[in-house]
Amino acid sequence: MPRKDAVQKVTGEALYIDDYSYEGMLYAAAVRSPHPRIRIRSLSDSKAKKISGFVTLVTTRDIPGKNAWPLVTEDYPFLPGKESRFAGETLALTVAETPEAAARAAQAVEVDFTELPHVTDPFIALGKNSVKLHGPDNVFSRYVIQRGEAALVDSDVMVEGTFSTSYQVHGYLETQGAIAFPEPGGSMTVYGSMQCPFYVVDAVAQALGIGHHQVRIVQRTIGGAFGGKEDVPALVAAHAALAARKTGRPVKLIYSRREDFLSMSRRHPSWTRISYGAKEDGSLTACRVRYVLDAGAYSTLSPIVLWRGAVHAAGPYRIPNVFIEAYAVATNKAPCGAFRGFGQPQVCFANESLIDELALKLGMDPLEFRIKNALREGDRTATGQVLRGSCGLEEALVRVREASGWSRRKRQARRSSGKIRKGIGVSANFYGVGLGARGRILDRAGAQVQVLKDGTVLVSVGNTEMGQGSLTVLAQICAEALNAPYEAVRITEVDTSRVPDSGPTVASRTTLMSGNAILNACEPLKERLWTAAKELLVRQGSDIQSEMQAFSGRFRIGTYSVGFAEAAKECWQKREKMAEHGWYAAAPTSFDARDGQGDAYSTYAWSANVAETEVDMETGEVRVQKVTSAHDLGRVINPMTAEGQVEGGVLQGIGYALNENLVYRDGILLNPNFTDYHLPSTAEAPEFKTILLEHGYGAGPYAAKGFGETPLIGVAPAVANAVCDATGVRMPQLPMIPETVWSELKKNAEDK
Repeated sequence: MPRKDAVQKVTGEALYIDDYSYEGMLYAAAVRSPHPRIRIRSLSDSKAKKISGFVTLVTTRDIPGKNAWPLVTEDYPFLPGKESRFAGETLALTVAETPEAAARAAQAVEVDFTELPHVTDPFIALGKNSVKLHGPDNVFSRYVIQRGEAALVDSDVMVEGTFSTSYQVHGYLETQGAIAFPEPGGSMTVYGSMQCPFYVVDAVAQALGIGHHQVRIVQRTIGGAFGGKEDVPALVAAHAALAARKTGRPVKLIYSRREDFLSMSRRHPSWTRISYGAKEDGSLTACRVRYVLDAGAYSTLSPIVLWRGAVHAAGPYRIPNVFIEAYAVATNKAPCGAFRGFGQPQVCFANESLIDELALKLGMDPLEFRIKNALREGDRTATGQVLRGSCGLEEALVRVREASGWSRRKRQARRSSGKIRKGIGVSANFYGVGLGARGRILDRAGAQVQVLKDGTVLVSVGNTEMGQGSLTVLAQICAEALNAPYEAVRITEVDTSRVPDSGPTVASRTTLMSGNAILNACEPLKERLWTAAKELLVRQGSDIQSEMQAFSGRFRIGTYSVGFAEAAKECWQKREKMAEHGWYAAAPTSFDARDGQGDAYSTYAWSANVAETEVDMETGEVRVQKVTSAHDLGRVINPMTAEGQVEGGVLQGIGYALNENLVYRDGILLNPNFTDYHLPSTAEAPEFKTILLEHGYGAGPYAAKGFGETPLIGVAPAVANAVCDATGVRMPQLPMIPETVWSELKKNAEDK
């Protein structure tokens, strides 16, 4: 099926937030902190007032509601009153008649401040004598998961290693932006580029001190997100709303690329100390993990990101004895948040790198070692959850082994020598679909389906389209449920005044949650449409006792048939109710905070990746030639969209592995631009081989489950394992930029 939004996007017809304007609209710009931590004594707009077009300065004194962004923890002020905790934090907002005047005015605002002691290293922040940013120990969140014995008991062979990862920036093409529109009676409408409109409702209502019923949030076409438009658009929207409330006029706030780099969320840096034990026959016996995330100045989504990483830290394997401890630590840098994979890519790099080392020590093929220990139906995860179905990891590993020519490639890699060395590496991973036990309160979704009098169908859902293809997949689900033509179904942009709070568009949950909500809404509509179609067929002369078939937008009994539009028209003439609300709440989950045991997620997606690389031994440059991926996504609703998800995720994973290196020095970001922060382009794209597997999930719409994040998670460790296969040297950190690889190769040569 063609993508619903394809033509509008490729022709330029689609409208993004910066394409909109309103009569009388003003423009806002942020006044930003110049240092990692300061005490604010005063802000002066005396120089800004001399700039033509300047209207006003918005400060913490202009917040009529509570000055605390409502997320997991309310520690992040909308505008800091006395203390700013990272360089780039918004201190105030200038408002002017033009965006240029607003930007000049922001530069002209004088900030009287005192620099305060700061901390930028999470391990120093954990120290007893460190600067205190949060609580007594600077720990935003901690988790322990323990199953069986804590020690590496009954292990014939053990391996241990420490692995680290750096930041990753979302690199969406459209920066953050919002337009706030004051309405009569004190209400506020905000249009913006956002993944989670209902988060924005919470933030705007709290900042303005008004009821949720006075806040309307409308999603506009999103120019990329990847998690970066989950939480922080609520802050951007609240700032625009505060400016609109003060001026009484619409206000647009659009970030420059530099501002976006400086202040928006990014993937957490991590440090993972991990140990595995195994029997001589290759059976895993134990795993110990210490997992630390650098959260930045405020907690934002770090407690949830940490939890997901902790739950998956031991890898997708049968391991009877597991001990995992995880910490999210406060530092004076921009807060980190959601990014595709949500805490798993970091720890997956560690566990999949070390699994290779253990296989090597046992003298086993690393892919066969994974097959031997892979979780299967009936096994228990690290949290003690019994897998009761929809478990495709073993097949994924077998299929990538066959499709990549693993054994032949391995032999070729062993013979590789000289300046350019070839290598091949594998990784396996699983991904809890949905928000799971830690986010179960939010794990619900609503939908409204209307069959209109001309036989077209209008569907409103609470989850957003951000490029992943949800408009297409959800339209297919609705069309299938109602036997409507796909072309007749339209999914609208999210408007919080039209649908109930459906939680965030994250965690690969849209197909599962909104799909099921649509099916729920379609049930009574289907009954009315089927009855009407049967009556029309009987009028044509068909036998009332005969079974009616419904497919491809038509209803048939024998040689008689009617179209969907005819059945809809009949329902309207009978004054039937042709609009219904649907609802779906995720299956029950559990998590015991004392030992981390429970059914963490209702179901899991599974994947395996094989990466083939070339390494230049003289320069440290790595080139990924081919990635073979297999993914179990329950039921494939749209194969082309699914393949696109895989290819995009693989390229994003290659960037995480090799290119994307955000550099801080003493709390100051040194490369806030795409010139010095290198995203992979089509020139770096490898050959893709994608295999889609279907191990149906009974509770999913047509047995489907989410998988949008799994394509990225296992790529970096597969590439790292291929680099090790080529060079014999284990890379302990990401990204593997040429300087890092060259340094590790040189160090290894010197050690020999």
